[in-house]
Amino acid sequence: MTREEALESIRTRFPDDIVDVIDKSPKRVYVEIKPEAVVAAAEHLFRGLGARFNIASGVDTPTHIEILYHFTMEDINLLVSLRVKLDRDNPEIDSLAPRIEATNWIEREMHELLGITFRGHPDMRRLLLPDQWPEGVYPLRRDYEEWDQEAIRDRGV
Repeated sequence: MTREEALESIRTRFPDDIVDVIDKSPKRVYVEIKPEAVVAAAEHLFRGLGARFNIASGVDTPTHIEILYHFTMEDINLLVSLRVKLDRDNPEIDSLAPRIEATNWIEREMHELLGITFRGHPDMRRLLLPDQWPEGVYPLRRDYEEWDQEAIRDRGV
């Protein structure tokens, strides 16, 4: 499969769900997809096109919460990032973990640090933050305010 065939496969399979395609470089493409289509699009990349799931990253922007699911197609040297924009006040999306097991821990991490709810995730227990960390306080959110006045946070969260 060529780079062009892979991108055409994505465009053809999800014509009504793709918001934008940013062809950043010969080795990098961003596909912004509607949140309700992310599971199907990720499965198509993973199973249909044989891409390997690398990692996902989440960020709190001024207008929305964004998730980037990064997939590598090593045989054609292409990194495809599925970009999803979520409502800041209610960041919810279907989990990829039941279908792509490697997404399990990174979804747990994004849940803890950004407050994203992953519907259907098999195990949303804490991964990084201590047990005494209060519910509803997300340290990577723009509006985060220190809750523990005695904490010394010079080495991360």
